Amino acid sequence: MEKTDALDLLYISYYWPPSGGPGVQRGLKFVKYFPAFGITPTILTVDEKQASYPLVDNTFLHEVPEDLAVYKTPTSEPFEYYKKLSGKKEIPYSGFANQKAKDTLLDKVFKFVRGNLFIPDARVGWNKHALKKAEELLETDKYKAVLTTSPPHSTQLIGLQLRQKHNIKWIADLRDPWTNIHYYDELYHTPLARRLDEKYERQVLEQADAVIVTSEDTKRLFQSKPYKLAAEKIHVIPNGYDEDDFKYPSTPPKDTFLITYAGTITENYNIDVFLKVMAHLMSVHSEINYKLRFVGKVSDGVKQRIEKAGVLGITEFIPYVPHDKAIKYLMESTALLLAIADVPSVYANVPGKLFEYLASNKQIICLGPVHSDTDHIIDECGAGRLFHYAAYELMLDHMTQMSRAWKVNPNMDLPYINYERYSRKALTEQLATIIKDVVADQPWELP
Repeated sequence: MEKTDALDLLYISYYWPPSGGPGVQRGLKFVKYFPAFGITPTILTVDEKQASYPLVDNTFLHEVPEDLAVYKTPTSEPFEYYKKLSGKKEIPYSGFANQKAKDTLLDKVFKFVRGNLFIPDARVGWNKHALKKAEELLETDKYKAVLTTSPPHSTQLIGLQLRQKHNIKWIADLRDPWTNIHYYDELYHTPLARRLDEKYERQVLEQADAVIVTSEDTKRLFQSKPYKLAAEKIHVIPNGYDEDDFKYPSTPPKDTFLITYAGTITENYNIDVFLKVMAHLMSVHSEINYKLRFVGKVSDGVKQRIEKAGVLGITEFIPYVPHDKAIKYLMESTALLLAIADVPSVYANVPGKLFEYLASNKQIICLGPVHSDTDHIIDECGAGRLFHYAAYELMLDHMTQMSRAWKVNPNMDLPYINYERYSRKALTEQLATIIKDVVADQPWELP
């Protein structure tokens, strides 16, 4: 990274390679393309030897620029105690996808402790270490702005303290809602804990110089809160896809109608209608070799639903794989299944995998809220169709037509999808513009 007239940015993120997951990809891709738009980033993150990563993907290490300055600090977190007391080898995934379908008493106790003793989250123990290192870095007077990205939302409190103490420009990137995240009510917050969490959320949203969110619905969600929050301060920069990741050719199977779901899926992701449709298609189209493939963490509850629907025999479960391998699975599919969590904050949820689904040129079969951001994106790109969770007849008709078309030509790739504006490079350019305008005290408007 050349040190020309670039603006120096301190980028603070708990999740960084070798951690896996979509949050890592967002930051990694921003950092990859920042120099092209006049931003020189420095990374402040946690030491992976002490970090609590639900997912690990060592292939991401190869994407870290060689000349990128990365500072790592110790952390103080409760997850080793959790594993010893619970007897579990894994820490909880987002949405508790690796937990049992029904909480045991001990599970409820752990969730209560998490929701009331670790606010806003159980990784808040990293903050004191990260703050100490950030203070040292800011003493150089080199950095013109700080960007904090979350989850974990405790990371935003680092930016808040740096803004208050050093009056440095601060951009808060919230990849997910905070007190409206779909599993929030599972943490058994007391009224006192909930008020404290809401206080932190309000302080971050009100005091950041700019707030970045991943969907229009999340922006509307934050604006609906009784906070002093100007609409022009919130910017929508969705997740995206990196053209460099799509190095595999499209090779859909010729003898199998293969539908792939990639990523974590829990009981909150209501795919019952899809499973019912698949069971019906199997019964009336015995000449078609249907297959479902789930790549990633699938909760026990979802597996039980698959078995109950009678489609377990055509279903393959593949554990979490490195990102490049997941892309390969997409390219080897006939079509792709996408599901949005069926929860009150559902409209604010635009899955990061959506954009890589778009870049695969595969037809998308999506279950989610009609007229949501995800629905609009799929429609505008001509990439498939979103169905309401209860729209059995509509989905059956659509997939029956797909089945008939497949018998004529098993390659159902779409000839063109208008998704270029969601490239990681284009999205990084938008973020670079926001950062420069914040530093220059310019209005929060993109050209």
